[in-house]
Amino acid sequence: MSLNLTEEQTMLRDSARDFLADKAPVTQLRQLRDTKDATGFSVALWQQFAEMGFSGVLVPEEFGGMGLGQVEAGVVMEQIGHQLSCSPFLASSIAAVMALRHGGTEAQQKAWLPRLASAEAIATLAIDEKSKHQPTEIALRATPSASGFTLSGAKTFVLDGHVADLLIVAARRAGEPGDTDGITLFLVDAKAPGVEIERTVMVDAHNAARIAFKDVQVSTDAVLGQVDAGWVPLSAALDAARAAAAAELLGLADEVFERTVNYLKERKQFGRVIGEFQGLQHRAAELYCELEITRSVVIHAQQQLDAKADGASRAVSMAKARAGRTATLAVQEAVQMHGGMGMTDEFEIGFFMKRARVLQELFGDANFHLDQLARQQGY
Repeated sequence: MSLNLTEEQTMLRDSARDFLADKAPVTQLRQLRDTKDATGFSVALWQQFAEMGFSGVLVPEEFGGMGLGQVEAGVVMEQIGHQLSCSPFLASSIAAVMALRHGGTEAQQKAWLPRLASAEAIATLAIDEKSKHQPTEIALRATPSASGFTLSGAKTFVLDGHVADLLIVAARRAGEPGDTDGITLFLVDAKAPGVEIERTVMVDAHNAARIAFKDVQVSTDAVLGQVDAGWVPLSAALDAARAAAAAELLGLADEVFERTVNYLKERKQFGRVIGEFQGLQHRAAELYCELEITRSVVIHAQQQLDAKADGASRAVSMAKARAGRTATLAVQEAVQMHGGMGMTDEFEIGFFMKRARVLQELFGDANFHLDQLARQQGY
């Protein structure tokens, strides 16, 4: 299978690149941070995302989307990484859409997928309950009630939870934290009685939320998939989100590399352009090789997801782990090669470093995914 983009995918990449560079560059992230914008992203930009078709990239055509795959979603995510653009694309258009596609009934898909594709509504996953990503460690309880279920517990690090209309909540009806059996997914109205949402602005100026569920009543129609069998659609949604996060890390690292190379060609020291120094050339060449290897690993993972291959989850873990480490190397080298100015807030490299750190943790860091790979291999 070729690891190169097709003509159509290349056109989508170019369209996303030009759109985001014009409408949502890094300067917009700085503005959102400095003005302490209550939403944390441009609502007008999000509507333009829908008009361009980006918000429906994974939504089937029958529900008003583009009906494309993970490779195409990754193409958009990579360009988002280049510009550090703030939007609910990862949370709503990828993670939530894939959860609905893999676990939703026809009625649930009809009710939500068209609205997510048109950016009329925003959805997000409410999974983690601790400081680190541990999707099996779900303790939020779903207790059977006369009308359905009662949800009690709390979630943390819920992407764009403060602006979400729909929360896809992982709860435990049976078993103990650590078990994959007994997990059930629920579609919960973010404004339902008992749902308390606290916005948290992360270190990279992007958005997440802490959400408390205090005896929240949901009907049996709110179950996404089957009771006690939520692990399957949850895993599918997480794999898609991890592959997308890896693509954003790749785009981020690629942008940082390009900026660093340009700086090496311009900055003069001791009467010479610093790019002439062999030590810096070697480091730049090493980073370039790391980027190209990571690019192949990421697109392979996306292709495996689209093909529904047996080893897709392993490929995704490899992509997420490698992309995180490559992005970390890229931002560290960028700061080193830019010298002291690389650490100043006036310079944009710091924005990329902070975003890389958050994306490393999001949906599992490198250590989490290396552990996953080891377990899948029987270690």
